[in-house]
Amino acid sequence: MVTVEKAVIARYEKQGKRFEILVDPELAYEFREGKEVSVSSMLAVDKVFKDAKKGESASESDLTSVFGTASVEEVAKRILKEGEIQLTTEFRRKKVEEKTRQIAEFISKHAIDPRTKTAIPVQRVLNAMEQAKVHVDVFKSVEEQIDSVVKAIREFLPISFEKTRLKVCIPPQFAPRCYGILKSFNAAIQYASDGSLIAELELPAGLKGEFYEKINSAARGNANIKEVEQA
Repeated sequence: MVTVEKAVIARYEKQGKRFEILVDPELAYEFREGKEVSVSSMLAVDKVFKDAKKGESASESDLTSVFGTASVEEVAKRILKEGEIQLTTEFRRKKVEEKTRQIAEFISKHAIDPRTKTAIPVQRVLNAMEQAKVHVDVFKSVEEQIDSVVKAIREFLPISFEKTRLKVCIPPQFAPRCYGILKSFNAAIQYASDGSLIAELELPAGLKGEFYEKINSAARGNANIKEVEQA
């Protein structure tokens, strides 16, 4: 449990009333991100306040009126999911940097440069995001922000999201080594009568290089990979 001195305030306002809890910033952030976190481990004080700085508790009648319950744990969950978490400047900066890189890595894996048909290095994406002065929301998922980020950086970085469909044949002696890799790329797998492994998969064009490298390494250069035209 975090100490009061190191806790931050999470606030929720409704029906003209304010409700606050004191929480561990790291655990509260993880909870907001959808991770499994015990509410009791997040709270510095097992209490809901109307003003945490003054130590003024919220009344049970107000809690029941707004949340339908006076349970501290249930109320805390709602505050954390729908309210505002007052992160420190340093903590927010760190999380912005982490989320920015996650977005850049996602784009690098799923997009290509349409001029060269090759994957876009993460650093090039980061540079374009900096040039475009992209605002990253620490409380929104990577997927929720991709469209707006791509729209912003297209002025500085040619970018295209394309899919590649592949058909792969692995000799019997390398099939066990390659099976897990193919499954990690969500390939449809079957075995030929001679024990060869046959797989078909569709993946973002930006991941093609990574896939080729992993399969060829596992099959020691004996993988037969063909690109299949999209239907």
